[in-house]
Amino acid sequence: MPAPLMMELIAAAVDHVLDTTQGDIVLGIPLGVGKPNPFVNALYRRIKDNPARRLKIITALSLEKPVGKSDLEQHFLAPLVERVFADYPDLEYVKALRSGGLPPNIEVHEVFMKTGDYLNNAAAQQGYISTNYTHIVRDMALQGMNVIAQAVGVKQTETGLRLSLSSNPDVIFEVVEKFRADKLPLIVVGVINEMMPFMPNTADVGPEFFDVVVTDPAGTHTVFAPPNNKVGPADYAIGLHASSLVADGGTLQIGIGSLGDAIAQALIVRDRHGAEYRRILESICPDGLTGRDLGRFDKGLYGCSEMFVNGFLKLIEAGIIRREVFADTVLQRLLNTGAIADETVTPQTLRALLDAGRVRSPLGAEDLAFLKHFGVLRSGVALNGDLLEFDGVRCSANLLDEEAFAQVSQNMLGPRLKGGIFMTGGFFIGPRDFYERLRSMPPQELAKIDMTRIDFINQLYGQEDLKRAQRVKARFMNTTMIVTLLGAAASDALESGQVVSGVGGQYNFVAMAHALPDARLIMMLRATHDNKNGLKSSIVWNYGHVTIPRHLRDIVVTEYGVADLLGQSDSEVIKRLIAVADSRFQDELVKEAKAHGKLDAHYEIPERYRRNLPNVLADTLQPWAEAELLPDFPFGTDLTPDELKIVRALKKLKHASEHPAELLSLAFKSIWEGKEAPQAYLERLGLADVHSFKDAVTRRLFAGNL
Repeated sequence: MPAPLMMELIAAAVDHVLDTTQGDIVLGIPLGVGKPNPFVNALYRRIKDNPARRLKIITALSLEKPVGKSDLEQHFLAPLVERVFADYPDLEYVKALRSGGLPPNIEVHEVFMKTGDYLNNAAAQQGYISTNYTHIVRDMALQGMNVIAQAVGVKQTETGLRLSLSSNPDVIFEVVEKFRADKLPLIVVGVINEMMPFMPNTADVGPEFFDVVVTDPAGTHTVFAPPNNKVGPADYAIGLHASSLVADGGTLQIGIGSLGDAIAQALIVRDRHGAEYRRILESICPDGLTGRDLGRFDKGLYGCSEMFVNGFLKLIEAGIIRREVFADTVLQRLLNTGAIADETVTPQTLRALLDAGRVRSPLGAEDLAFLKHFGVLRSGVALNGDLLEFDGVRCSANLLDEEAFAQVSQNMLGPRLKGGIFMTGGFFIGPRDFYERLRSMPPQELAKIDMTRIDFINQLYGQEDLKRAQRVKARFMNTTMIVTLLGAAASDALESGQVVSGVGGQYNFVAMAHALPDARLIMMLRATHDNKNGLKSSIVWNYGHVTIPRHLRDIVVTEYGVADLLGQSDSEVIKRLIAVADSRFQDELVKEAKAHGKLDAHYEIPERYRRNLPNVLADTLQPWAEAELLPDFPFGTDLTPDELKIVRALKKLKHASEHPAELLSLAFKSIWEGKEAPQAYLERLGLADVHSFKDAVTRRLFAGNL
């Protein structure tokens, strides 16, 4: 590959793109934190100011620093955002898209949007492309993409400059391969951001991978780092149920947010506090613990997830994510069956590979290279004709000869298998300490994490035998918004067609769960959702939009239990889902199912499922929260104790503002009690001085919520 253009200024790189690309610029940029924001903003401004040129942006999950919707939220967030997000530059096209001010010569197409942020935003809704994440490269080509750009980490080595695709090797490899194979025009731009963690393995590339490498210091900025969310009782209950479905020695996929943190913490409690874990589960499982996995992780888990999140990092640090997989099908199968006991190299390791026919005897050059690559033989072992040589020892390369085998076993075996991976991810996002840990992790530990291609992670096609060998006993955990009583799931959009987020990789993992013989799909949701329209059940009779059809139903988990739907009749599916629904909605669900002839007219809900209520659940889990096994922030928080108090009060106030009766009750209570908030809190929220009747009422309501 030819050497790239090394450019010291972002402006020069933008000039190059504009000068060498005829007509419209169709820019692809990666999902999440891998976007080169300063470069994108510079290109956006240049085209915005030149109506003769057009820009089309194709991307996913464009992130933006939090902006409060009310004066109170804005006052509260300002110092927090400055502290946490520092010099992170917002994307200008995001600001324009939110405000309805996108220039007529610029359009934005996202395949996955920040959850709920673009409801009723016409430009965003009309520009959304609904697709599986594994199809994004195809769709980028169909949209005419001719430039792809992303932020990269950097490292100087003895052999020269190395770049890391860091968070986002997910798509760009496939893009470059497809576009060059099909001879499609494409400029590949890497913008160095020295704050991006340098991830090794697949993500490590030479500068020649790019057409343009931008070294401008202006490309370096803070990586977007959302603070950890609070984990409440409902999330913990879901996480506890889900954690009891994970098999030791298996494979795990989880997502971001409070549910991901809840699952990770529950797995840690299971591993470290087995007796307490069992008692917690007994208290929230009305059907008992039959069929649940409750033991420690003696073999450990392999993490394989499109999103590498903070929960995974905590599981690595806890020693739970530690099952290593290897990029060779035969070797992996021998490990799976126990023919090779573990990663420690012994004579049996070599014997098993010989018996399986993975290496021949006498050893040839390819056999020796394989054995050295995976650490079965030491790196200094050489093949000289029909002899093996190492450190003055010589023996026949015919390992079927017992004397030669003994010589090799005694003198040439490596100490441990090499090249093992215990975490495979496509992209990452996390709080500030997540990135700092990746930046400071010892190289031998970081080498166990492989950020790689999404077409490797999200599907079995391509290297299928290897993937099947690696992904044993997989548990693919996904979140959804709505589940129908017949088992369909709506995860990405509302009945109206308004997109909440996107399909992403969910369908891929659903399909993979059904394709792997010992895998399970675990679809998680909170039993209710509450908004300005009031409290609603998340389990419904039917819904006007479906992401995952009913014939792909498997396991559904709510805070009230586990509904195993695989292979069950419609009536049994309905019964099991009603059993994990909120009790305030169960009777109506039964009525609907009976009315449509899907449930026996005499069916009655067993009494043990009649206490599915949030207050009952909270009371049940409270002792374990007080014992700090289920803390509000299991992995820490960027918020101070005072900020947490303010946040809780603001959330109560916001909820009340959407429910008039609740707001009226709160107002009477606040006036009657006459509480005052600390002066520092009032100053933080801009309420220290009252300038209007509204300010006075808001101040009193805030104090009442504290």
